[in-house]
Amino acid sequence: MWHRHKSRRSSEPLETADGVVPLSALGTGEHAVVVELSAGHGLLARMASLGFTPGAPVSVIQNFGRGPLIALVRDTRIALGRGEAGRIMVRRNSR
Repeated sequence: MWHRHKSRRSSEPLETADGVVPLSALGTGEHAVVVELSAGHGLLARMASLGFTPGAPVSVIQNFGRGPLIALVRDTRIALGRGEAGRIMVRRNSR
């Protein structure tokens, strides 16, 4: 599902009731599935072209909590900024 809206407020919970979290909340080695992208048209197009589409499996290769997050999606390693990773909503897998 694609959503376009304003940035999240810091008072909003990090995890929703159905277990959806931003990609930036996952730790190194965690696996998830993309649920939705919450961004403007330009970022939506960029993320889709990189392979971040609903249903796509994603693994976090590196997340130190600051600096870029490195994710593996569709057999490609992609470095994302904190803001970008925070707009990709995922559901954790138990692998």
